[in-house]
Amino acid sequence: MNKETKSNNILTGLTARLAQSKDSQKAVIFQYKAEEWQPVSALELDTLTREAACALEILGIDVQDRIGIFSSNRLGCVVADFAAYALRAVPVSLYATSSADQVSYIVRDASIKIIFVGSDSQLSAALSIAGECPSLTHIIGLAHSVSAPEFTPEGVDFMTYADFLALGAHATDKCREAVERRTSEATDSDIATLIYTSGTTGEPKGAILPHSCFNACMEIHRRWLTNLDDSDTSLCFLPLSHIFEKAWTYFCLYRGIQVYINTDPREIQRAIKQVRPTCMCSVPRFWEKAYAGIQEKISGMGAVQRALVRRALYIGRRRNLHYKRLGLKVPRWLEMRYRFYDRRVFATMRRAIGIDRGKMFPTAGAPLSPGIVEFFQSAGVNVIIGYGLSETTATVTAYPFTGYEIGTVGTPVSGVEVKIGDKDEILVKGPTVMTGYLNKPLETAEAFTADGWFRTGDAGYIDASGALVITERLKDLFKTSNGKYIAPQAIESCLGQDKYIEQVAVIGNNRKYVTAIIIPAFEAIKEYARKKKIQYKNLDDLVRNTDIRQLIQSRIDALQARFAPFEKIKKFTLLPREFTMENGELTNTLKIRRPIINNHYAREIEAMYA
Repeated sequence: MNKETKSNNILTGLTARLAQSKDSQKAVIFQYKAEEWQPVSALELDTLTREAACALEILGIDVQDRIGIFSSNRLGCVVADFAAYALRAVPVSLYATSSADQVSYIVRDASIKIIFVGSDSQLSAALSIAGECPSLTHIIGLAHSVSAPEFTPEGVDFMTYADFLALGAHATDKCREAVERRTSEATDSDIATLIYTSGTTGEPKGAILPHSCFNACMEIHRRWLTNLDDSDTSLCFLPLSHIFEKAWTYFCLYRGIQVYINTDPREIQRAIKQVRPTCMCSVPRFWEKAYAGIQEKISGMGAVQRALVRRALYIGRRRNLHYKRLGLKVPRWLEMRYRFYDRRVFATMRRAIGIDRGKMFPTAGAPLSPGIVEFFQSAGVNVIIGYGLSETTATVTAYPFTGYEIGTVGTPVSGVEVKIGDKDEILVKGPTVMTGYLNKPLETAEAFTADGWFRTGDAGYIDASGALVITERLKDLFKTSNGKYIAPQAIESCLGQDKYIEQVAVIGNNRKYVTAIIIPAFEAIKEYARKKKIQYKNLDDLVRNTDIRQLIQSRIDALQARFAPFEKIKKFTLLPREFTMENGELTNTLKIRRPIINNHYAREIEAMYA
């Protein structure tokens, strides 16, 4: 971790290199605490990392041993990651919403020795499974609010984060030298981290990502994202257990971009308005909700204002999509009109969301409607659509700065190859692809072709421009009893853009026609009911109301007009509650678990086919 460090791994000793820079006192991380954003300088981050690395060494963490991080986003998650890298250990992030069974599975599968927890509920889950996890020796409370338990299982000790850091701060010279030696001996074949997949159809699999994957990932993005530098700011709000946020946050630190860590995902709207980031990775649901909110405001405007917005969007589309997108010079008359509408309409819109300083917003994880992408691009919001997986250290493809095609997920990033295999499966090869799944030789073998291409499990094609188009997740693809193939994600994505629709699960495997379980956007339909003077007692009553059903039916009819007749939803059921992770209906990355939903709502589904 000093200047003599020999390791070429970008993540190993990254905090030390930041601390040795001329801007060592510059804040590299901000964490929301006590109603304000508290800065942490590069020097402070490295000090915390050194203390944590020494503490882990004292607690018996050896080369390539695993530590678990079971917490919502916070500074301690980043410190634990980099402390592990300094020791050549392997940090394993668990989603903060994971159940005790999920925690038990990962702790046992990865043989985790130490687990950091961020809340009392996470501590309770860790304590409940400690007895069945023989590798576990310590539980460390990351947050000050995590109180020491009255008892711990035999062989497992609890420490507060403060005591943990104090242990490292008082380490002997011999301990510090051991940490330095391990850092210098790190190799790019060392496992950097294990990323556990969501498990939409089976038990999670731990994707093994060596440091070579992150070395390549950081260098690929450094060469690509030349528009970002140390004057930029990023808001970290996706879980750091998600490879997209983890890799993005690492890249930001690598490039000296200031990272604001949002500790509560429910507070994202407040946080983004406070931080006003210039860049931020996100998932489509963020933009779908922002779009629905804007459309709601537009619908409440007077006729003159609505006309102004429509004209602004027309001019914005002409300027940003017909010229800027293609790298063409914008005609002077068009540029002048755009600047007028940008000041009068778009700037106000961007400021209301908190993205008025935005340069680029990478978005991946699920399909985002081309219509929503066009809307934000027209309004001067640079939404960059991409595609990647846990197994590929995130990015496989992304929009280039010019020449991108809306409706695609962009072109392969430098150094990564993509081709289409059997059944239109997307295959990937490159230095960012995992080496396999932990403890799963059969699944690892099945994940690669005989000549070494990784099978993504997604179907698609490469268009005439060289861009990748995703058509469906192969495991989600189903066939009706009439022999017609249905791609449910495309339908779900289309309906998800509507302001009255929150969640959709398309049904139809081996059925005569397509149906759907729909969760309405409750606040929006309550407002509609108020305006239409619809009387109801509760949500059950509201979703059964004939007028509400007619409203949703009309929205579905309009949205699915572009689909073939056999793809269209013929019947639907409205539910009075959302799909949740707690009920097993959503993965930790908010993808629907179709088999679980089919099971939970078998009665409602059968009624649609009666």
